This record gives sequence, C-alpha cells and structure tokens, in this order.
Amino acid sequence: MILVLCQISAGFIAAQEHRFDPPWNEPPQSAIRFTVPGVDNVPDLFGDINDPQLVVFFAGNQFMCVDALLNAFKKAYPCYTRVFAETLPPGILAKQMEGGSLTMGNLRITLKPDVYTAGKTRMDAMAPLFADTTAYAYNKLAIMVRKGNPGKISGLKDLGRKEILVAMPNPEFEGIGKKIEAAYIKAGGEPLKDRIMDQKVKDHTTRLTRIHHRQTPMWMLYGKSDAGPVWYSEAYYQVMIGHPVELVPVPDHENIRSTYIAGILKEAPHRQAAKDFMHFLKSSQARAIYRKYGFTTP
Repeated sequence: MILVLCQISAGFIAAQEHRFDPPWNEPPQSAIRFTVPGVDNVPDLFGDINDPQLVVFFAGNQFMCVDALLNAFKKAYPCYTRVFAETLPPGILAKQMEGGSLTMGNLRITLKPDVYTAGKTRMDAMAPLFADTTAYAYNKLAIMVRKGNPGKISGLKDLGRKEILVAMPNPEFEGIGKKIEAAYIKAGGEPLKDRIMDQKVKDHTTRLTRIHHRQTPMWMLYGKSDAGPVWYSEAYYQVMIGHPVELVPVPDHENIRSTYIAGILKEAPHRQAAKDFMHFLKSSQARAIYRKYGFTTP
C-alpha cells in the first residue's frame, strides 16, 4: 500500500513538474503522438518535414499564430497539404539559412525556406536575399509577471531592483534584446540599462535566454523568474490560455514598436507556393488571426 501511494505521489510530482511545458498549441493530427514533457518535445517545428510544398521560417514570437495560420492557408489553397514551419529566433534562422542546416537534438534539418519573416531592422540588413517583401503585423513591448505580481512590478524601472529576478532576451541571439535595451534607456537612461544588463547579469538576478518566447514564460511559470520584458503578444497569449501570469503594460513613451516583414527568398524552392502564402498573409483572414493573438496589423 505504501509503495502504491509512493508511486502515485511520484507520478503526481512528475506531472506537476512539467504541467506548463509546451507545445501550448494544438499539435497536428497523427497516427501516434509521442510527446514526452521534459524529454521529447519540439514545439518550434511545425507540420510536415517530409517533402514539404512550402517552407516558412517565422520569427519565433509568432509561434502562437502558426497552427491557425497554416490551417487557414491550407483551406484557402487546398493544393498545399504539406507545409513545414520553424519558429526559432530570427537570428538563429538567419544562421541556418546561411549555413544550410540546423541540428536540434539528433534532428538535422537541411530544408531551404521559401519565406522568411523577421523585424524590419533584420529584414533591411538581409534585403539582397529577397525577391519581394511585405509588412503584415506590428507589436510592442510588455512585461510578463507571475500571477498576483508578487514583485509589485509597475514598469521597466522596477526590473532594476536587486531583489527582482529578471528573464531577459540575450541581445546576442535575439533581436528583441536590443529593442528592450533601448526601452530601458528610455525609461531610466544608461544607468538602468547597465544595472539590468551588467550588474544584475553578474550577480545572476538577470538571466539571459537563448529562446525567450519559450524560456521567459517557463521560468515565470515554474517560479524561476519574477518578471520578463517580452513582446506584448507573448504575455497576452499566456494570459489568454489561462497560465498563471499577468501582463504589465509599458507606456508608449518608453515603448518600442516592431514591424514584422515577410520576404520571398530569391532562391525559394517553391516559388509559386511562396507567392500564394505572401498573398494570404496580407488577407483579412490572416490579419484577423494576428489580431486575435495580440498583434496589430496594417
């Protein structure tokens, strides 16, 4: 009896340990679903990796839109049944494009994208790679905090307090990191930025992410961080799906606006599919999906 109770208790603890793990969307239908939280879980690869008819590299902070977006695209264009998408940080996706491959765990991906999406700054820098580009959505910053806001975070300045554990996107890997640094300067000048990005990093009260759209909410949900600056849509989504976090708005005079741009690669393997997807991305249906998840649109 004691052994049975111990086994039940251990199972409950294990379930609790991973109760907030992604994927947070509805995965594709399959004969077998074998997702093991904490062990085998690949939330940023979507759809059909075998012989895809369209490959899209999305800036990772759009992950919450992707399954609805791809399902709607397939209904609008029934000729496309196999679509593959990645939602990793745009800097990582750019390196994948440049090097021709990406390895995640034991999986090596050598697919070339037809469409790549990122913020305007990165897209401008990569402009020679694209045959056509279009702006399709906008975002701004917010602060994600734990349910009840125990740190009493009211704005960006509070992230500089020594007792606040901050989840911060690493500017080396994630474009949002530089945007947030600019917002820190707006809110409290260079001293605030230096305190959060230098002093607090050294004393481990600021932890830098490699993939903030997964790590920041998970650190918050599992009690490892008190607050994290994120895109508004990311905090909005976590609240929307009922996770125990809250959204603290950043006022406009301290905020940073981001424009999302999609581009068809000049070397796109599926050129017509890319054109069709870009046309769909500008449709009222696609824009409604983005607005549902907290983005604004043209």
